[in-house]
Amino acid sequence: MAVTEAPKIITGRIGHADSHTLERYLATGGYDGLRKALAMTPEAVVHEIDTASLLGRGGAGFPAGRKWAMLRKSPVTYLVVNGDESEPATFKDHLLVERDPHQLIEGVLIAAYATQVSQVFIYLRGEFALGLERVQAALNDAYSLGAVGSDIFGSGFSVDVVVHPGAGAYICGEETALLESLEGKRGFPRIKPPFFPAAIGLYGEPTVVNNVETMSNLPWIVLNGGSAFAALGEGRSTGTRLFALAGHVNKPGVFEIEMVKTTFRDLIHAPVLGGGIPHGRELKAFIPGGVSAPWFGPDEIDLPLGQDEVADAGSMLGSGSVVVMDDHTCAVRASWRITRFFARESCGQCTPCREGSGWLEKIMERIETGNGREDDLDLLLDACDNIAPGLTWPPQQTTICVLGPSIPSSIGSAIQMFRDEFLVHIKEGGCPYG
Repeated sequence: MAVTEAPKIITGRIGHADSHTLERYLATGGYDGLRKALAMTPEAVVHEIDTASLLGRGGAGFPAGRKWAMLRKSPVTYLVVNGDESEPATFKDHLLVERDPHQLIEGVLIAAYATQVSQVFIYLRGEFALGLERVQAALNDAYSLGAVGSDIFGSGFSVDVVVHPGAGAYICGEETALLESLEGKRGFPRIKPPFFPAAIGLYGEPTVVNNVETMSNLPWIVLNGGSAFAALGEGRSTGTRLFALAGHVNKPGVFEIEMVKTTFRDLIHAPVLGGGIPHGRELKAFIPGGVSAPWFGPDEIDLPLGQDEVADAGSMLGSGSVVVMDDHTCAVRASWRITRFFARESCGQCTPCREGSGWLEKIMERIETGNGREDDLDLLLDACDNIAPGLTWPPQQTTICVLGPSIPSSIGSAIQMFRDEFLVHIKEGGCPYG
């Protein structure tokens, strides 16, 4: 096992019981990055982020600096922070908002200064009750400190920040649906083009949308320099990243590890990370980047945790959630439950997603409960092909957002890897795993 000694860029403070407080934050260098940024030009701050090659940590992996550069010049611009972490088994942003809210706020302020926006919205999932409470309390403390509001730290730069709780819709993790929700409307994704947020975003104005973890990296990058961040990891996947490890592991949790130089085997089996699979069982499959990602088998366990490396193998790092399944896992049941989740969370705007997800869920339930037919497998794949033609990855778009075409990934993976299990369910009238 090779786990590197990379610095803890965004989790170094959470070992303290009072890590969420202003006192602890100031005692550990809090807001020093903001003070340094305010002494630089906005262009110099953007240059440091570009040098760091910081990829967005929300799922798509788009470079943060490049996203900022796309912002259309306008007298009114907004920064929106996407904290609607809704992917099953993904809980890394949840950790950050609860345990280090000031780090998030400082990162937000640095981004606001770099992009010269005067209004920020932090959109958090409504079920994050403790996280919402702590971010709001931290924001109040930051206002009292003079880190937010008018003439921040005497720099002449002013910005206001609003914490906005969402209502718990998975679709609002998609950036344009989030903007619709923030405007008080139903969370329907917008058609792109023309509604790229950098051009036409919140209230029709240019908007930057970044993820909680992305923002939390900015204080360290400004303090230590973009080159120091880029020296960690390899290729496009620089720095460290949080991974939420769940499923059949001895030590599920959130781990900050250096990208590329750490593998899935390290994450799952290293004693200081996942600690291996319980009861001496073997690995059957794992999902590398949230439940919308295609599955991997044991042959891919030595893949590096890197954006391009995982993409080249046919899946994605996505939301940073790794779900481990041992050899006692029913692949049919696992893929059915994922499909059921998507069917319930579809916003209903696009026909392939609205109708297709429901039909897939019905067929999968029929097979899992022992009432399946042998031609159901062909029916499943045919329906999947209608939602995501060719069943390739990345999927072809048939809907406004990527939710619809992502639905077939778990079904396609399960049938491709464990077709015999589906046949056993059908021929023996039930699940062999009980």
